[in-house]
Amino acid sequence: MAAPVSDTFAFCMDSPGRVRRALEVRFISSAKGKGLFATRNIQKGETIFVEKPVVSAQFLWNALYKYKACDHCLRALETAEENAQRLLGRFLTLPHPEQCSIRKDLHQRCPNCQVCYCSSECRQAAWEQYHQVLCLGPSWQNPNHPLNKLQEAWRNIHYPPETSSIMLMARMVATVKQAKDKDWWMKVFSQFCSKTANEEEEIVHKLLGEKFKGQLEVLRVLFAEALYDDHLSRWFSPEGFQSLFALVGTNGQGIGTSSLSQWVHACDALELPPGDREQLDAFIDQVYKDIERETGEFLNCEGSGLYLLQSCCNHSCTPNAETSFPDNNFLLHLTALEDIKQGEEICISYLDCCQRERSCHSRHKILRENYLFVCSCPKCLAQADDPDVTSEEDEEEEEAEGEPEDAELGDEMTDV
Repeated sequence: MAAPVSDTFAFCMDSPGRVRRALEVRFISSAKGKGLFATRNIQKGETIFVEKPVVSAQFLWNALYKYKACDHCLRALETAEENAQRLLGRFLTLPHPEQCSIRKDLHQRCPNCQVCYCSSECRQAAWEQYHQVLCLGPSWQNPNHPLNKLQEAWRNIHYPPETSSIMLMARMVATVKQAKDKDWWMKVFSQFCSKTANEEEEIVHKLLGEKFKGQLEVLRVLFAEALYDDHLSRWFSPEGFQSLFALVGTNGQGIGTSSLSQWVHACDALELPPGDREQLDAFIDQVYKDIERETGEFLNCEGSGLYLLQSCCNHSCTPNAETSFPDNNFLLHLTALEDIKQGEEICISYLDCCQRERSCHSRHKILRENYLFVCSCPKCLAQADDPDVTSEEDEEEEEAEGEPEDAELGDEMTDV
């Protein structure tokens, strides 16, 4: 039997150094599945749990654009100053460099394929879980290597802004292939929802319909050429590959890390004279304004991961908890946005802040197409009688999706 997910991948902190359960997983219904419920009163601002992913991976375009992250834990590898300089495209000296936590002296590369890790611990963890299968060795720059062909195909299908990576699926396969107890890992992965459709609501995942059938088959063939294993044969069949794709699409949690952001938080905690504080805050504000002008919204090393406890959190358009990555790595912190009473369900939002402000109709459209359910949270129920109008932002996105920059590319798989 698989170990309880909270014991294997997460811990719940009551106070430093002491562990106390703050939640439990309950089955709600066949339609809604599982949910997380508080087993004691939780205060606003409290960290409910910290969880590491079962697997995670940096987005392929993000890595190609030289966002340097640990290949295992996604920790940003640049110093805060290097991070700011790259995003600004010019030289800049940051004050208080001692507030940057990046330790370049600890960084290590795989001696075979040269991927970089933030520490020997991450290099070893990757090697022991999946990297023996995925290591390209001397072929890491060979475009004809099956794994490189798979990644290139994914980049040609899935454009920024990215929401997933074919490498999550590859690391799932590699984890099972390397494992001594393959059945244990299969049970772990089976705990994630992998429905390709919601038959009760007649919803099919937006990327599994006829529109993307050809692209999915191309990916499946390349995936099999690179990673086929008899023990996992069902994952390589057309139906199994769609199920694996849906698992990643509906459960993948975005991860963002930044040494610059961590430096800013460390500077915020400094005790400074009022004049120095005002000067530092003004400097940081200007840096972010300049970065926004030069780079736009893509500030972080970005990727996605599969988290067992987090995947049990149901959605609400008015969530009482939120996820974050304050450690500059893949460790997910779930924090209470308000006081949560014992027995109350702990909910997060699958939508970003801007999407939550859209009309009920627009929110439902996003959730139906990407997560296969119709939301019935208090906010949606209160707005149930609102007109079925599409937000301007949705209309703009649909127009953009309908007009790819290169007509030869066809349909773009930009939301997974």
